[in-house]
Amino acid sequence: MVDNCLNIANEIKGCTLCSLSKSRKEAVPGSGSFFAEIMFVGEAPGYYEDQEGIPFVGRAGNLLDEMLQSIKLNRDDVFITNMLKCRPPSNRDPLDDELFACSQYLERQIEVVSPKVIVTLGRFSFGRFFPGELISKSRGIPREWKELLVFPMYHPAAALRNSKYKDALESDFAKLSELLRSSTETSNESTNREHYENPKQLNLF
Repeated sequence: MVDNCLNIANEIKGCTLCSLSKSRKEAVPGSGSFFAEIMFVGEAPGYYEDQEGIPFVGRAGNLLDEMLQSIKLNRDDVFITNMLKCRPPSNRDPLDDELFACSQYLERQIEVVSPKVIVTLGRFSFGRFFPGELISKSRGIPREWKELLVFPMYHPAAALRNSKYKDALESDFAKLSELLRSSTETSNESTNREHYENPKQLNLF
């Protein structure tokens, strides 16, 4: 698993599939645990991410760290990446051909990390999994997608611009904590039930 993740990261760093490769300083594959139960998917790297090659290191990243700490998690417990792996000029919205070029990398990261929950941050990320649906009506509600749960949230950058979005982000992180707790309890109950329903026979000979 680790080798696969590192291979994907190396491919991203050398990627030339779209024109963003010409303007980037650093590609930003993602960071965190390759064994994470939660994968955060944002939109695209910004100025500071492009400088350091790490996702969410600016003001939005500080807020994301704060939200993680509020539910007793940190970056080492989750995996963080973006739809685009390179910064669009002037932080403009991603273009369709750029999203298409990067889509294979995100798909492979999801397959290799195999999280229980994908947290989409912002409308572009949410639209990747549920095209045409409004995040304003869907945020904070877990949805099934290919045997995984997708949990949409506003982007931390939006929360920095508008306090009502920050309130929503705080509320949704609290729901995420409950979702993970419920998932763990359900998994434990299933394991215990299987143990009692299918006891190992003792070998007496």
